[in-house]
Amino acid sequence: MSHYWRHPAVAHIEIRNVVDGRGFSHEPHAHATFSIGAIIGGRSTYLNGHHTREIGAGSLVLINPGVVHACNPLTEEPWAYRMFYVDATWLATLQRPSGTSTQAAFQPFAEQYSDDAQLFAGLEQLYRQLTAPAASAGELQAAAREYFQQLLRRLTPSAQPPVQDKLLRAAELIRQRCLQPLPLEEIGAAVQLSPSYLIRAFKAQYGLTPHGYLIDCRLQLAREALRRGEPIAAVAAQAGFADQAHLQRQFKRALAATPGQYRRPSVQQH
Repeated sequence: MSHYWRHPAVAHIEIRNVVDGRGFSHEPHAHATFSIGAIIGGRSTYLNGHHTREIGAGSLVLINPGVVHACNPLTEEPWAYRMFYVDATWLATLQRPSGTSTQAAFQPFAEQYSDDAQLFAGLEQLYRQLTAPAASAGELQAAAREYFQQLLRRLTPSAQPPVQDKLLRAAELIRQRCLQPLPLEEIGAAVQLSPSYLIRAFKAQYGLTPHGYLIDCRLQLAREALRRGEPIAAVAAQAGFADQAHLQRQFKRALAATPGQYRRPSVQQH
């Protein structure tokens, strides 16, 4: 059982609340957003890039934009979590005043996981604040800023080694051109890596080949269109899928939800 939460006052945040995820199976996928999730019940495997670990209740997962990841339950016990998808551009505006970054673009975090009890409790408090029936737009915005400023104070952005920086640029190029023909040779030339090395290094870093990453980027575009309420068949065509059935298969495989379920969140606003 799961639902999505959105509110126009904090349009830069989307929440997925999963009460029992035993029936879910996520394929490795990525998001254009920064994602932070609280595990509130059960245990799961957690893949982030090429790192895998076991996590349980009380854990926080942190996923930088574009990083391939997946969480799937370990046992038959109930598995519950809340995932916050946060617009990276908005978060970058908080990084600069907080002193964690002097650059205009969002700076990735070094941490992929945290057992910081204060950050976990704060994220749970943020969930209650955002979903409170009587909360005003100003209260929602202030609560979001306060939590993510706290997150930035306790965690710091990472410095990227040269090869990882090239892979980040390759991923960005794929995101920008995912609806166009994009030969592997062109990607390699743009980031000064040979096609064969690019495939190996990209999959080691992101868990997907460049082509798999391109398909995942199309899924992200489909999510944006579905959030706008566009018809599923039209979304499939706009996002580069052969037809609605093709989108349905890829969407369910990656996100453990159908396009229709995603298009109609349980709660949009108060």
